[in-house]
Amino acid sequence: MSKTIIPEGYKSTLGVYDTQTAIGFIKRCFEEALTGSLKLKRVSAPLFVDRNSGLNDDLSGVERPVRFDVPSLETEGEVVHSLAKWKRMALHQYDFRQGNGLYTDMNAIRRDEELDNLHSIYVDQWDWERVIASEWRTEEYLKETVQGLVNAIVETSSRLHTKYPDVNVTIDSNVAFVTSQELEDMYPKLTSKERENAYVKEHPTTFIMKIGGALTSGVPHDGRAPDYDDWELNGDLLFWHEPLNCAMELSSMGIRVDSASLLAQLETANATDRLKYNFHQQIRDNKLPLTIGGGIGQSRMCMLLLGKAHIGEVQVSLWDEETLESCKNKIELL
Repeated sequence: MSKTIIPEGYKSTLGVYDTQTAIGFIKRCFEEALTGSLKLKRVSAPLFVDRNSGLNDDLSGVERPVRFDVPSLETEGEVVHSLAKWKRMALHQYDFRQGNGLYTDMNAIRRDEELDNLHSIYVDQWDWERVIASEWRTEEYLKETVQGLVNAIVETSSRLHTKYPDVNVTIDSNVAFVTSQELEDMYPKLTSKERENAYVKEHPTTFIMKIGGALTSGVPHDGRAPDYDDWELNGDLLFWHEPLNCAMELSSMGIRVDSASLLAQLETANATDRLKYNFHQQIRDNKLPLTIGGGIGQSRMCMLLLGKAHIGEVQVSLWDEETLESCKNKIELL
């Protein structure tokens, strides 16, 4: 069965030409709003890292990175999954101070991704990271940062509507905060994705906190690598996406591990062997700055704000024949 959903009566508000113009407008507007809200500066970032550096993001631990040999260096490179670890090293190397941070364009290939309306093998996102003080490692500070991010999205949506009045997507600035355990308690018979849909439908802007550790059921809400987010101080930002009638995750973010939480989470994940890497040793020895950071999907945001039904309407990727046939004469893939 095809995983592509064609909403009944769906027709894109903007044609391909105007969509391309709108994508550029959204990206410019959001970067302006984001940098002002979170005090970030743009930096250049790698497309790949040394396989043996320990800097690649392991995501949920099962995805295979794209690897290639580099004969002149006698090593292998890996296309990044995200820049979660690299950013923290960069803040240290570039001498960023408390309260300031960086953002960058991140492009990646996730070859094991299952293709549907929200997922492709091509990933584009804004990766950001900010230096914080130890006393800021609190749930309250995390919530304040989430609200700042949402405000930037709302501002971008408002400016988009002014330029394209026919695009009538509305983003709720009121964030509902809920923990993954609270969701399981509310909907014990539903899967984690079903819980998200049930809750976000009633709370169209939602931040689900504390993702990574096992819940009362013994199963985590979702997978999370043990060596960047503190599982007690992280979360996912989701919005209700009307065309697909589902919750859409736009950002994964969190306060990063300190020495104590790194060691505890590596132990829980049976991943203490990662302490062989310089990155992990520097966190263990308190040599890297304390930070908060995350990734924000660029194509996802364009899809959300433009009311698109398929991510292929706002990015160029590869699609299987089943997807191409399902979308034919109904959804125009780039």
